[in-house]
Amino acid sequence: MNIIELKNIFKIYTLGKTKLYALNGVDLSIQKSDYLALMGPSGSGKSTLMNIIGALDTASSGTYILNQQEINQLNDNDLAQIRNKEIGFVFQSFNLLPRMTAIENVAIPLIYAGISKTERLERAEKALNSVGLSDRMSHKPNELSGGQRQRVAIARSLINNPSIILADEPTGNLDSKSSADIMNIFAEINEQGNTVVMVTHEEDIAQNAKRIVRMRDGKIENLYENRR
Repeated sequence: MNIIELKNIFKIYTLGKTKLYALNGVDLSIQKSDYLALMGPSGSGKSTLMNIIGALDTASSGTYILNQQEINQLNDNDLAQIRNKEIGFVFQSFNLLPRMTAIENVAIPLIYAGISKTERLERAEKALNSVGLSDRMSHKPNELSGGQRQRVAIARSLINNPSIILADEPTGNLDSKSSADIMNIFAEINEQGNTVVMVTHEEDIAQNAKRIVRMRDGKIENLYENRR
């Protein structure tokens, strides 16, 4: 079953009389439990495509269906709900709040979901346990290594049991050992049935995915199964 259907997606920016095609007719289907890596040179459209999949941006034209719901037709409030409930985000820069502990950072999405404080902390503790940070729950970001901060970010992305995890250059600020550890966590997440879409410019990181999509000039240049 396809969890994501993108059909003839265009993203066009108008600069004076010039039209810039960030995405130029993209078609892409992603099945439940897929693990996809988006690759391509700077300006290829991979980050724009990630933003549209994550409902952080909307297409100029085309159809985007997530979990059998057409996303293009939703208003800003509905899009915010989709982002909070259906999509977990992991960013290169971690995006953690510096004054909050690890467990408080992980619990943040549950505040917007209206979950009680007791349940928020219980679920955040479980999520941190799942990424191997049971001994770092009361630590603030500046007391954690880069790899540990990214683990906190991954735990936060899982907290609402989302349909899809979007990871934008998740190892970009990490050393090779921490990168390998993070990739192992993503592999475990995927094996448990989560759909993962990752943007990366690193070939060795992309090789962890089941499928690799290479983009150029706003189009999918090729898509192939990765025989790991």
